[in-house]
Amino acid sequence: MVFRKRSLSILNYHGIEAQRDLLFPDAIDASTFKWHLELLRKYYNVLPLEKAIELLRAGQLPSRAVCITFDDGYANNYEVALPILKKQGLVATFFIATGFLDGGRMWNDTLIEAIRGSEREELDLWELGLGLFPIMSQKEQLAAISHLLTVLKHQDPVERLDKVEAIANISGTSLPDGLMMTSTQVRALAAAGMEIGGHTVNHPILASVAVDEARREIVEGKERLEALIGKPVQVFAYPNGKAGKDYTRLHVDLVKELGFIGAVTTERGVASKRQQRYQLPRFTPWDRTPGRFLLRFALNRWNTKPVSAS
Repeated sequence: MVFRKRSLSILNYHGIEAQRDLLFPDAIDASTFKWHLELLRKYYNVLPLEKAIELLRAGQLPSRAVCITFDDGYANNYEVALPILKKQGLVATFFIATGFLDGGRMWNDTLIEAIRGSEREELDLWELGLGLFPIMSQKEQLAAISHLLTVLKHQDPVERLDKVEAIANISGTSLPDGLMMTSTQVRALAAAGMEIGGHTVNHPILASVAVDEARREIVEGKERLEALIGKPVQVFAYPNGKAGKDYTRLHVDLVKELGFIGAVTTERGVASKRQQRYQLPRFTPWDRTPGRFLLRFALNRWNTKPVSAS
């Protein structure tokens, strides 16, 4: 494996919590995100993703090139991450699933919040074919969440939604409805100089739905965002993003056809000029200390194998 100086590292964030999440203590909060950005400004060249793709195509990337991206459209991207980005003078790209704007909730968050907020000692899901889960302690809650997310992730989207709604009912939990951004917040992100990217409407695993449905999801998500921000949406993130499992070559060709200039995956590594720009790798910096963060960054830069879906 050859180390390439002119490679592009793309960071993949989701939510940025205002305070540390006790149920998910490794999740990135505001204080952690702040020092992430401070290190990036000090040691790397942070670029907007669209510009980085242009420079990648032309073979003109600066050394230590980095992009910052967020998936899904969580409200805390606007409320927590944006002020920190602005203070550091950095631009990020926000890939937004439009079906959850203005009070919607992603299926995985419905599941997480149903279990987190339940006062039951156990969750009896035998009638759904999912089993019985003790949920009194945070450790038990986390084990139940992890198992159910894995089981449900690749199921038919309609069937999956029915099941998580049933789980919410069984849990007896009052669910939050302000987890995702509003349309106004999306417009404000764009007005602040941030990039907005497509991420479908309902966040389906593209490989699990019919081709026509995949096209509709991508097109309608793109059109909704363009109507909100008043300019073209040029980059795309594959939901879940694993090559050959969550999306295939068919979806890569579809994204090209629909006019995007590039797309990102969740496969680890960095992109060099030989990387196909519609399957750019990303990685998530989970580390809790600056030293380990920089070490992970350095190690990731050795992974230059191109991503390729069959």
